[in-house]
Amino acid sequence: MNKKGLAILMRTRMRPNDRTKLSLSPLSNSQGDPHGNQSIGRIIKHAPVEGNEKLSTEREFELVRESMHSAISMNKTEVLDAVLNDFSSGYFSLDYENRRRLLLALAKEYDLNRTQVRELLKQYLGLELPSGEDAQFSGLEEEGLLSAFYRIERNLRHALKPLYEVLFERLNTHPGGLRFLSILRADILSILTEENIASLRALDSYLKEKLSTWLSPAALELHQITWDDPASLLEKIVAYEAVHPISNLIDLKRRLGVGRRCFGYLHPAIPGEPLIFIEVALLKNVAQTVQEVLWNEPPIPESEATCALFYSISSTQPGLSGINLGKFLIKRVITLVKRDMPQISTFATLSPIPGFMQWLLSKLASQSKFAEAEDMPQSSADRSSSTFRENILEPEEEKALMDSSMGIAAGTNGMEVMLSLLTSTNHEWTNSAEFLSILKPPLMRLCARYFLQEKKRGKALDSVANFHLQNGAMIERINWMADRSEKGLHQSGGIMVNYVYRPENIEEFAQSYFSKGHIRASADLHQYVEDLEPLKENEQRTV
Repeated sequence: MNKKGLAILMRTRMRPNDRTKLSLSPLSNSQGDPHGNQSIGRIIKHAPVEGNEKLSTEREFELVRESMHSAISMNKTEVLDAVLNDFSSGYFSLDYENRRRLLLALAKEYDLNRTQVRELLKQYLGLELPSGEDAQFSGLEEEGLLSAFYRIERNLRHALKPLYEVLFERLNTHPGGLRFLSILRADILSILTEENIASLRALDSYLKEKLSTWLSPAALELHQITWDDPASLLEKIVAYEAVHPISNLIDLKRRLGVGRRCFGYLHPAIPGEPLIFIEVALLKNVAQTVQEVLWNEPPIPESEATCALFYSISSTQPGLSGINLGKFLIKRVITLVKRDMPQISTFATLSPIPGFMQWLLSKLASQSKFAEAEDMPQSSADRSSSTFRENILEPEEEKALMDSSMGIAAGTNGMEVMLSLLTSTNHEWTNSAEFLSILKPPLMRLCARYFLQEKKRGKALDSVANFHLQNGAMIERINWMADRSEKGLHQSGGIMVNYVYRPENIEEFAQSYFSKGHIRASADLHQYVEDLEPLKENEQRTV
């Protein structure tokens, strides 16, 4: 093993297990390291403390709170860096409950002064608005009135800024401050998953807006990550790969070698750590299975490639959740690949469908209950359940499931049998050619329905679909048994999807999805569902 491989191996533990939650996990506050794993960001709840230890913890909290107040109110810039250092290091030493207390104090006590805002609004509304057609004001009088408007408007702009903006602005210009702000927001998001607190939501929204500005594409550097990069950077790729975990050094080197590309966005304030990175395979055709991308066979010569396949996009900062860096990254990578490899004409993804199985199992369970209720004697008051009854399975699919389930999967109807099979231990149905054949038609059809018809606030229900569609992609194809890993079967029954980015249509597709919820999809995808019911108005076909 060479020195590079040894360095990476010593810095990070290669794990083939499921790391789906890594990119979502907030700040870790390990007791052995007062700073924890600051790049991950998960607040860990510790056991309650007692006695002298509790007094010490309370004193520690008060010191951090005092340093936070000083960081906001202090005018002596020559000692500000020391105060910000005290605050950030003290924050990392706090446990879950005290971080929660501190963030709530920041949100509530350093909000804007609403009494001042109301008073300024009264003054503003009390001014008489000069009109160009009104001759009662001379030029000087009109200028005086306008000056009063300008003055109050300036004061309003200042009053509408919460005090915690001062802390954010100062941390942003402080060494290591941008990373700390990202961790701070990860902690806020972690708390908000458990408690819906209005002041904390406002704090999160304000910080998100600030981070979005500071992390604009103009401030980010697109970097092609190669085996020649420092081991510390390659360690981050291994640690944060959230789609297809990197199993060993050979796997890592292959993903950075011939026929493969890896690009990341770097920010000068967070050196040596990509905020988000994308992995690309150079292929002859759009891959239909993950095995085509990750297997051990040597890649084709790059000169023969006509397709750039994006097979993994991973974010390294939970605190940047909701800030769409991926959109800019994909567009920049497409431009770069087209420039360096003009023969590449197709830009596509091979993507997971993380929400499909959760949606389907819930639908099967509820519809099975409705079906049972219909078979029982009912009063007229109980017949309302039939209103929600859906035909999940076609008659021939129902019959095939019932005929093949004898002694294998329990159920009084096809939906119960299907539910039993899909929730079986170790996904036993995937080991049977018969069940694979029987389940393929309904699963592929229902997957197409999930993409085209299941919406959340007018947008695609699936989070990955929503990401690519809002970036200007179209849904090209769904692929049967494309990912037979435990994770792939659990999330989507092994089905994966190809999204295609056509550079000439990206802006048009993104705008129509954003404004009207139009989901662009191929004729093949529509074919799965069009025989069942007419397309809805916002399900536009694209051939």
